[in-house]
Amino acid sequence: MTIVSYAAYGLGHALVQTIHHLVYGTWATGPTAIDFFGHPSVASIPLFLLSPIYEELIVRAYLMTEVIELTGSSALAVALSVGIQFSYHLYYGWAGALSLSLFFLALALYYARSRSVLPVIIAHGFVDVYVLIRLW
Repeated sequence: MTIVSYAAYGLGHALVQTIHHLVYGTWATGPTAIDFFGHPSVASIPLFLLSPIYEELIVRAYLMTEVIELTGSSALAVALSVGIQFSYHLYYGWAGALSLSLFFLALALYYARSRSVLPVIIAHGFVDVYVLIRLW
């Protein structure tokens, strides 16, 4: 799950960059994780470890389950879940948030099919830890 979702992010990033370059003639630049988090201290480790748990339990497990139960539509649940996560990652800029949306889409599709949130939390956690290591 981690590899698939991270590959989806890579594909999304490449796609967004290509489209931006075709339209504007330049590569999309915007804030990166290092712009927001700098070089995090050891004290940030709990944040990076706990954030995927809360994020996936709320936006994936709770929201998607409720939408599916209320409407019977997995597609709507996936769209809302990805849309909400996209919206609160806009601090990365449009290009960054759109790139991350494919990562979120992979996680949402997996959850919609399996209804198991633990692999989704673990995949998100691995990616966050990878980002933390890269920031150091």
